[in-house]
Amino acid sequence: MSVGDLILHLLQAGWTGLLDYLAAHVLLCLLPAFFIAGYLGGLMPQEIVTRYLGPKTPKWISYPASAIGGFLLAVCSCTILPLFAGIWKRGAGLGPAITFLFVGPAVNILAISYTGAAIGMDIALARIVLSITFGIVIGMIMAAIFRGEQTAVQNAAMFEARAALRPALWALFGLLIAVLIAGTLQIDLLTGTLFSVTLPLELPAGVANTLDALNLTLQGAVLILMLVIIAPLAWKGFNNVLSAVSGWTWGALALVGLTVLLAAPATEAGSLVIHITGRFVVELVLIGAIGYVATRRLTEDELAHWLWETWRFVRQIFPLLLVGVFLAGMARAIIPEDWIRTLAGQNTLPANLLAVLFGVFMYFPTLVEVPIARMFLDLGMHRGPLLAYLLADPELSLQSILVTGRILGRRKTAVYVSLVAVFSTLAGYLFGVFLAAL
Repeated sequence: MSVGDLILHLLQAGWTGLLDYLAAHVLLCLLPAFFIAGYLGGLMPQEIVTRYLGPKTPKWISYPASAIGGFLLAVCSCTILPLFAGIWKRGAGLGPAITFLFVGPAVNILAISYTGAAIGMDIALARIVLSITFGIVIGMIMAAIFRGEQTAVQNAAMFEARAALRPALWALFGLLIAVLIAGTLQIDLLTGTLFSVTLPLELPAGVANTLDALNLTLQGAVLILMLVIIAPLAWKGFNNVLSAVSGWTWGALALVGLTVLLAAPATEAGSLVIHITGRFVVELVLIGAIGYVATRRLTEDELAHWLWETWRFVRQIFPLLLVGVFLAGMARAIIPEDWIRTLAGQNTLPANLLAVLFGVFMYFPTLVEVPIARMFLDLGMHRGPLLAYLLADPELSLQSILVTGRILGRRKTAVYVSLVAVFSTLAGYLFGVFLAAL
């Protein structure tokens, strides 16, 4: 194969992987997850969490609060580091602060929901449970080792501030979580067909052949088209939303809701029959309820801040995610499956440690680690080492280690990195043993 043919083959593999990703039902989790992340960033006051992290708070409250706070207040390691530095230096204590640092990037709402849709709910649930458990244990170990070096309180006001959310905001949060669950949960109530509709049209032969060549269904092609249409509307409607909520804003929101609904029914390749499922009906009701709360119960300022934070996350993460999916498709075309099966095809401690080390030196931005993990899984990686990689990648990137070193110092950082590596390796190994016992 010539160099030109190889490049063309790689580009085609990357493009096919990208089309598969955009056309998949993963949009049912990804779109709601962005809006949930925007809600947490724009409407959830930090004081709701930090009030439970103060030096006078009992450990049985501060450690769980740190774990929950990492979930509520952070989206990636870039976000968690300055927050971690702030709560530690102001007196939260090393243990709860470390728990906050570990759990935040590991269980952010975007990564967990995407993991469940792309890889499986077993891995997603394991990420949540093990990250929270190990975060608390690692925090306690760090506090015990360095118990004589706890930071003195410099600004107790951070832990004394009070904040509350109006009932309408809690209702909005619950509805957003419900949309995410309805889009990803695989139960008969949601996946079962209520009735079927046959589209009254016939695809031209050229269109049908093109869809077949791209391995796309008509539904997948429509979803991609919707995303292309939404992009300019969102740019016009969300870029200046803090100044005014315009018609462009409402148009973009309407198309986002329509896209979620279009992704909900079940279809078959080469068929014009649409199976209306329970998922479609539930999503329709929930999206209608969200529209009512957003238009009737939120102030314009609350709506604007929610949409602005959502748009900020989309701009920061979605382009990187597309690049990551494209590169994963290219990598899958050239990485020999025998390599992956030989190095990490079995659930051994060396295989899990190797997966952890890969996460350290080959860090990917938030969510990009998921298509990379999916690629490894398709090439034969065992689910144990796969979990070890997913636990380590958000925590132990070289960038995060360097920044953490400046905040904690070399000794504490070395102990923290060692504990995360050991616990991630053991987590993957034990998870693999658990799967083998089922």
